[in-house]
Amino acid sequence: MDLKTLCELQGLSGREELVRKAVLDVCVEKLGIDAVTLDGTGSVIAVRKAKDGKLPRVLLAAHMDEVGLIVNSVAEDGQLRFRAVGGIDPRVLISKRVKVGYGDGAIAGVIGEAPIHLQTEEEEKAAPQMEKLTIDIGAKDKAEAEGKAQLGTPVTFDTKFTPFGSGFVCAKALDDRVGVYNLLRLLDAPYDGELIFAFTAQEEVGLRGAITAGYKVQPDVAIVLEDTTANDLGDTTDAFKVCRLGQGPCVSFMDNTSIADRGLFKLALEAGRAEAVPHQLKQYVAGGNDAGAIQRAGAGVKTVAISVPCRNIHSPASVCHLGDVDNQMELVKAILKHLRKG
Repeated sequence: MDLKTLCELQGLSGREELVRKAVLDVCVEKLGIDAVTLDGTGSVIAVRKAKDGKLPRVLLAAHMDEVGLIVNSVAEDGQLRFRAVGGIDPRVLISKRVKVGYGDGAIAGVIGEAPIHLQTEEEEKAAPQMEKLTIDIGAKDKAEAEGKAQLGTPVTFDTKFTPFGSGFVCAKALDDRVGVYNLLRLLDAPYDGELIFAFTAQEEVGLRGAITAGYKVQPDVAIVLEDTTANDLGDTTDAFKVCRLGQGPCVSFMDNTSIADRGLFKLALEAGRAEAVPHQLKQYVAGGNDAGAIQRAGAGVKTVAISVPCRNIHSPASVCHLGDVDNQMELVKAILKHLRKG
C-alpha cells in the first residue's frame, strides 16, 4: 500500500471505512486473519505474537481519520452549509474543491463565500466565518441539492497527491496517512517482543479511538506515529519554528495532551544517534495526538510520539518531505532495536 493511495482515500473522522478496508487487507495478508480485530470505535488492532516474552509489549499507533466537513443544512438556492469535523481554519477553505459524499457516489463541490466585489471594507479585512461559507454542487434549488446531499453527508478535500521539488509532496490527509503508511511497513519490523499495531479512529475529534485501543491493549510501551505542524517558512523567528522539513522526524517531549515518558524519550534520541537516523526535537509545545489518550489508559502507559514535520497541516494542501517519512519508520525500528525490559 503506497502513500499516494492512502492519502487519496476518503476517511473523515467517524467515516474511516475506506481507509479501514485498505488497512485490514494488508494486515490480514501479512499477519493472518486471526491476528486482526476491530474495536467498537472502528479502530483496527493487529497483534504480532512475541518470540521473547521478556521484552516489553509495544503498541505502535497511528490514526486513520482526516479533518473535513459535514453537511448540516441546505439553503433555498441549493447551496450546502457545513460544519468542520476536526480543527480547520476557515481561511484555508475558500474556493477549494471538495468531494461531497463517499466513494463512487461522491459528487464534486466548490467552497465559496461572497465575492470580494460585494464585500464591505470591514468584511475584506476580517477572517471568513465558517457559518457564512457554502458548498456549490451545481444544484438549481434546495430540493435538487437535498436529493444529492442529505444532512450528515461527509465532505472531504479533493486534492491529488503531487510530488514536487526535491523530495516534497503535497496532498490532503498527510496527517496521519503518513503514520498509517509507516505502520503498515512496520508490520514485519525486527522485534522479538509482542508488537501491537493500532490504526485508530476519530483522533481528530478527541482521540476517541486511542482511548478504547489503549484500554483494550494495555501495553508496556507505546510509540505514536504522527504528523506535526512545521511552521518553518517565511519570516517566522527560530523560536516559533516548531520543526523543519527535511531534517528528520520530530521526537516530542511535550504537547498539549501528553508529556513523553522521560526514559522512552531519552531512548528515542539515543537510538536515533546510534543508528544514524536523522531526527530533531520538536521545539515548541503545540497540538496533541493519540499519545495523550494512550498514556492515561488503564494503569498508565509509557509513551512517546514520533512525528513527521508537515506544512499547512489540517488543510487541503499539506506538504511533507519523503525523507522524513522514511526516517520516521527507521527511527521506530531503531527504538525497537534498543528497547529492553525495565
